[in-house]
Amino acid sequence: CAHLSADEVFRLINADNQRVSKATVYNTLGLLADKGVVREVIADPTRVFYDPNTTPHHHFFDVATGELTDISADQIHVTGLPPLPAGAKLEGVDVIVRLRPNK
Repeated sequence: CAHLSADEVFRLINADNQRVSKATVYNTLGLLADKGVVREVIADPTRVFYDPNTTPHHHFFDVATGELTDISADQIHVTGLPPLPAGAKLEGVDVIVRLRPNK
């Protein structure tokens, strides 16, 4: 599945001579994320990816290409989490495995 940034969505929409502002794209993606239709993934500090797969899963992030690839949730097991602060409950754990090509 595609993991697109807001800028990539903006370019795709406007490639067909549409007139959609960046603010509209960012606001719409933010609303979709708030409603649980897409999931925000921050793998790179310079951009947010939007993932249409909202089921529990993790990601490989290729630092060289900027590509995000899904990892099935059952392929990674997280253990040893610290105690949660008082009054908090665990919502989820997101793992991003960053990759770089061998030289």
